[in-house]
Amino acid sequence: MQELKNAIRERGKVLSNDVLKVDTFLNHQIDTELMALVGKEFAARFKNDGITKVLTIESSGIAPSFMAATELQAPLIFARKKKSLTLTDNLLVSTVYSFTKQESNDISVSKDFIQGGDRVLIIDDFLANGQAAFGLIEIVEQAGASVAGIGIVIEKSFQEGRKNLDDAGYRVESLARLHDLNEGKITFVDELVSSHS
Repeated sequence: MQELKNAIRERGKVLSNDVLKVDTFLNHQIDTELMALVGKEFAARFKNDGITKVLTIESSGIAPSFMAATELQAPLIFARKKKSLTLTDNLLVSTVYSFTKQESNDISVSKDFIQGGDRVLIIDDFLANGQAAFGLIEIVEQAGASVAGIGIVIEKSFQEGRKNLDDAGYRVESLARLHDLNEGKITFVDELVSSHS
């Protein structure tokens, strides 16, 4: 998705070979016009998949998921990382390890919101090791629902998340795939493919 790639290139900051900072448009300050385009793109890719719910994790996944859910005319559910006083029982729970923050979080969704017949589209801001995606998959499966696909805004293709999800048989649609962040430079997968063909 060209508009997203332009934003990554112009406004993203490479902090290391593994870390890309995109807080100017995605996960702190939100570029609402760009997120509307991101949502439309996800909706277009999954429009024939009978999506009944869109699921993400708070908080960075909410903006792109909200736009996609609006386009798909499906409710958006976000898994909570923090315990809520009003959300204590009747929960679907999974544990997710964050490599960026070096900590594990229990994530939870009320059983009221995902049922057996649901076809769930999972959306997240980043795919690195796949921990968040697998945590959300576990929640969907606990509910007896099915995962229709996984939408990722930015995929770090140099980490094993994509391979792990592909190997597990899940459909992954990533809007921008990073080949590497070496020497402070952003290289996208499709640029390499086109330059070698």
